[in-house]
Amino acid sequence: MKILVTGGAGYIGSHAVRQLSEAGYRVVAYDNLATGHRRAVLYGELVVGDVTDKAALRHLFARHRFDAVLHFAAHTIVPESVSEPLRYYRNNTYGTLCLIDACWEFGVDKLVFSSSATVYGNPPHISVGEDAPLLPINPYGASKMMAERVMTDLGAASSFRYVILRYFNVAGADPAGRTGQACPQGTHLIKNACRVALGQRAKLTIFGDDYATPDGTCFRDYVHVEDSARAQLDALRHLTEGGNSLVLNCGYGHGISVREVIAAVQRVSGVDFPVEVRPRRPGDPPNLVANNNKIKAALGWRPQYDDLEFIISTAFAWEKKLVGLTG
Repeated sequence: MKILVTGGAGYIGSHAVRQLSEAGYRVVAYDNLATGHRRAVLYGELVVGDVTDKAALRHLFARHRFDAVLHFAAHTIVPESVSEPLRYYRNNTYGTLCLIDACWEFGVDKLVFSSSATVYGNPPHISVGEDAPLLPINPYGASKMMAERVMTDLGAASSFRYVILRYFNVAGADPAGRTGQACPQGTHLIKNACRVALGQRAKLTIFGDDYATPDGTCFRDYVHVEDSARAQLDALRHLTEGGNSLVLNCGYGHGISVREVIAAVQRVSGVDFPVEVRPRRPGDPPNLVANNNKIKAALGWRPQYDDLEFIISTAFAWEKKLVGLTG
């Protein structure tokens, strides 16, 4: 089978490209390299292009006979989406529509979509299920919700099938050190804490310690990137075996506070780095934790790396490697 991976030079996408290739799939990565890197595509072919470029997509689909698409390409920074909403709707919503147009035109009827838990907004319960109302509180979440709607409407009207994976907080890096989060503008807590521990930043800034949570900081469900990518392969297998369309949470099912993450990074790195508390950021919900019963039952997804210190150790090793790659 030949699989198109949009955003294949990015963080989760590059891990999926590697896992797909190692599983025997033929892979084409499509990425505009705005935040992705050529060196992250370890297998298959890299085609440089943008998901909003309809002509480029038509040329790509005409040149290859894809059996399915894994769609990662997106802008993902919540505070940036608040200040630049049009950029997020253009890339995340319109870009997805352009991609699905190409799929429809060229008869590709299977798509795995990387969505986000931000579609839930500020859910009333700490553990959120897929049937919770979609009430995003920032443009990033709204742009993903709208892209989901395109898929569900097309699926209801045709034979087009999809699996929507709503990711919670993806973190860590390939345990073998081949790929990881390489975007310098990234706002991931674990990545930035590792940077501070390595002396690349003077201090770690956290936003808000007055939430209605046990220690006042936000609670998140951190899932290792390898397990996140594995969910993509499980979803692809489900579709190729004739499975029906699904919407699934992808998380470990338990929350970890910002303070707990910081303490764990300090233990793993051996560095007691300074932490500055600033006011809350717009668009940040206090609790976001997956109910993951459905993905385990539907796909047989079994996480391998549900251990915070292991997640951090792979992220820290990757950041040390990046120091050598960049300077």
